[in-house]
Amino acid sequence: MADSEIKVKKGTTTVGLICKDGIVLAAEKRATIGGFIADKKAEKIVLITDKMALTTAGTVSDAQLIVKLVRAELKLKQVRTNRESTLKEAANLLGGMIYGNIRKFSAIPGITQFLLAGVDDQGTHLYDLFVDGSVIDITDYVSSGSGSIIVYGILEALYKKDMTIKEGTELALKSINAAIQRDSASGNGIVVYTITNAGIKKILDKNMEAMLKM
Repeated sequence: MADSEIKVKKGTTTVGLICKDGIVLAAEKRATIGGFIADKKAEKIVLITDKMALTTAGTVSDAQLIVKLVRAELKLKQVRTNRESTLKEAANLLGGMIYGNIRKFSAIPGITQFLLAGVDDQGTHLYDLFVDGSVIDITDYVSSGSGSIIVYGILEALYKKDMTIKEGTELALKSINAAIQRDSASGNGIVVYTITNAGIKKILDKNMEAMLKM
């Protein structure tokens, strides 16, 4: 077994949905090293400002470092310009960081993917920051991580363009649950955030433990 395979924590399912009254972000809580469950309470949705949230997928150490860097850069830019960055500016900044990270020489590949959601003066926005540093403006739905192939089947069948935040939350939960049932690298809990013109709100944070009753 390669050294990188026994040291790198990864395995994820995240979902982002555009609704008529905002955005829904959801993720599960399991991090794995190979076939071993390394963390049952991994935080895969993080705030980078009080108006922007990221879902994380990929190599955990690289994702954590990039989150710290983008937080610092956005704060520094706000101090220098006396204004908050737009979602598009934040997405382009993050995309550049991912581009540089994946192309640097390393014994452990820095593979990371983020979903960026938030609200600015132009409204709510959702971006997919792919592992190669590309930035995609999402207008319907997106998923990342090892369980995304399962999630996309659910979203393709059930997503509706004009769904409400409540309907989007139900669909996100159904999608994450499907991944948990079939993807061994996903599980142990679900977190859901909503992003509206009023701001970001965590509406669900549930741990799930498997127990054997004798």
